[in-house]
Amino acid sequence: MSKVRPRAVTALAIAVATVSGTVTAAGAADTGGIRTDLRADVNRDGAVDVSGSSDVAGKTTWSSGRGAIFLPNIGDKQRRCKTRTPDGRWLSNARLEACNDAQGNVVRAPEYLAPLRTVPVDNVSDTAAGGLQLVGAGKSKVRLFLKRGDTWTYVTAGTRVTAAELRAGLQLGLDGRDVIREDWDGRTTVRFTVTDGDRTSTDEVMLRAAPLLTQHHLQRAEQALVVDGNRNDPNQRKFAREFAKEARKAGITKPTYKFKDGSDIWAQDFIEPGYVSMPGPGGKPRVLRVMMRSAQMDRPAGKQVFELRGPGVGVVQVNKGKYDQINSTGNLETIPPYAHDGTSYPAGRIITGRHGSRLPAHTAFLKAQQAQDPLVLDTGWLGIGHVDEFVQFLPADTPRGWKIGIADPEGTLALLRKAQRDGHGHTKVFSIPRSYADGRIPTIDQALSDKKLLKDNAYAARKIKENLALLKRETGVTDAEIVKIPAMFERFGFPGQDGAPRLGAYYPGAVNGVVLAPHKYLAPKQWGPVVTGKDIIAEAVTKAYAKVGTRVRYLDDWRTHHVGGGEIHCGTNTVRAAGTAWWSSPK
Repeated sequence: MSKVRPRAVTALAIAVATVSGTVTAAGAADTGGIRTDLRADVNRDGAVDVSGSSDVAGKTTWSSGRGAIFLPNIGDKQRRCKTRTPDGRWLSNARLEACNDAQGNVVRAPEYLAPLRTVPVDNVSDTAAGGLQLVGAGKSKVRLFLKRGDTWTYVTAGTRVTAAELRAGLQLGLDGRDVIREDWDGRTTVRFTVTDGDRTSTDEVMLRAAPLLTQHHLQRAEQALVVDGNRNDPNQRKFAREFAKEARKAGITKPTYKFKDGSDIWAQDFIEPGYVSMPGPGGKPRVLRVMMRSAQMDRPAGKQVFELRGPGVGVVQVNKGKYDQINSTGNLETIPPYAHDGTSYPAGRIITGRHGSRLPAHTAFLKAQQAQDPLVLDTGWLGIGHVDEFVQFLPADTPRGWKIGIADPEGTLALLRKAQRDGHGHTKVFSIPRSYADGRIPTIDQALSDKKLLKDNAYAARKIKENLALLKRETGVTDAEIVKIPAMFERFGFPGQDGAPRLGAYYPGAVNGVVLAPHKYLAPKQWGPVVTGKDIIAEAVTKAYAKVGTRVRYLDDWRTHHVGGGEIHCGTNTVRAAGTAWWSSPK
């Protein structure tokens, strides 16, 4: 936007011009004013318009519906970043995170620079000069470059632009050194100043860093992740092989990535795959994968996340939090996109679980992204305490595009009671081989006469209903959009400080499986009671998912994950398509 008009400037014109800069005394002259005009992709169409006016209005502010976006350029295009010392020891957390493409003042991945342009300044003398400046609290967190020929030059306070460059128009690029964090809202302003003798004109444009977004189940899985077992852990190695086969059968063509540290098999809990994106040419988003290490800085397995860093893939740490289950990323899931009561979440919305009044260490970091405002559920009634133990979101052929899958202990007890009424009370409540069982396997009759088990499941049902009520209020989901998934719970771990029991899955938690494709789901093998040749729990699970058109396959995780308080979902992860234009729907 021009700060100086070639004709007489009215009071109104001055007011409009000064929204994005300063009108100088020299600019008020009738003729000879300098017209500076700095632009970015304000309308988010993937290009900077310097010939028209589509990127002019609102360029000095930033809102959900309008404003230029830039990326934290934290990949490793040249694979130069190391993870270990020459003798094989892990680098420190600080050194691991410090290395990326935005390290230093060199452009290593220009494809992730946000474009800026200046409209050619025609009426300047040969002695005119231009300058560029970053202003605002975030200036140390971003980098600005000027392209001269084929070379990107880092812009400093001493960078001077020649009259010839001003007349030709400048090509600039901007990126971030880090993602948005609690101490920075992601906004930065670029100032462009031209001086020609006693004439000076200034223009500005604001940009904001793209938020770090988590994935949801409407995004197709492109790669699966799992932990490979150590040599002395044949069960985990078998699980990893069979999980990789199931991923291929579901249509995931990229080979499953296997983490090597078999001492920590919980691939859902030390990494949360995410992404940042901005508008690109032709309307196609420009995406950089960003893997988030769980907020457990003393969890050694988390360092493995940095081994995924490479071209188009960065890694971040929350840089606080200890190896406490509340901070695991199994306690972080994402509601698919929705709008309700005038609020829209075009990239989905995070759910995470509190333990009493304690919040996960990642909560403030994720809230700072200003995109997927975390909805906090109550998971303190669980022994492990993760949201993935009782709730999930399933692709569905509905106007919303998804339904809620929720653990249903009441329905499962009713299923056992029916089997009892039908004369099968002496059937073992689990059909696992004796070698799997930790102790004696009760019958259906014995399970249904276990007052503690019944009381615990009544407690679980109440806590699940409380959480579901919150989800319904926040999303507008109706009862018709809820799928009840068979589940039962038993005591797991020590009671909480409130004296209430802490619970875990009785049968392997079917809701704690993996959406591998829109209508393909991998659930843990149920090992329920076999009546007339059929596992009645597995049969009910299959029927429940069929209500959303989803076919279930089963994978045995009893010895690898179930006995440790988790299931298939806890021991695996997925990297999903990330083409969502999160900026297209105002919040």
